[in-house]
Formats: sequence, C-alpha cells, structure tokens
Amino acid sequence: MRSKYGAKKTQVDGINFHSIAESKRYRELMLLKRAGEVIEVELQPSYVLMPGFKHKATGKRVQAITYKADFLVTYADGHQEIEDVKGMKTPVYSLKKKLFMYAYPDLQIREISA
Repeated sequence: MRSKYGAKKTQVDGINFHSIAESKRYRELMLLKRAGEVIEVELQPSYVLMPGFKHKATGKRVQAITYKADFLVTYADGHQEIEDVKGMKTPVYSLKKKLFMYAYPDLQIREISA
C-alpha cells in the first residue's frame, strides 16, 4: 500500500515502517548497533510542541500538538540525534519543525533524504 506521497509501507523485523527509505535507515542503524557505534535506537519518539488545554471561552478541550520523529539514536560516545527520513517536506512538517526548534532549542532534527 502506498501513501498519498507515494511511499510504500514495509515491514522489517516485525516492525511496520511508513516507507522503504525509513526501513532502509533502520537496517543501517541496526548495523551500526552491531558494530558498537550505536547503543540504542528508539522508534517514533514523540515531542510535545504545545500541550493540550481547555479553551476558556468555549470550554472545549483542544488536543496537544506533537511531533513524532522516525528515530532517536544514542551513539556510543553518549550523544543523541533525532532523525527523520524525508522523501518530501510537507507544509505541516515544516511548521512542526519550526515549533520543535522553538520548544527544544538544544535539540536538532537530522533529516535523512530518501
């Protein structure tokens, strides 16, 4: 099955990925882990960009805005990188990246080209 952007969903090690490119990056990270260069790979880490709240005037509950990356990689030297495999940068992604940069000024998203 393909997404509206042409990405084909695939499965590796029993894990579902949104694209072949994302699964390829996962395989690369697993090789780096076996080689000892990477010590941990977290899939789909989520970051709150704006917490949920109750709108004062209407009383309605508004959902939080979150950004979900593809990977959080912890390297042997202790540093971490947030990775997102991108075939296409959508307007929603661009907006969420700006919100992420504001909310998490000490963190950086590493974009991996598909």
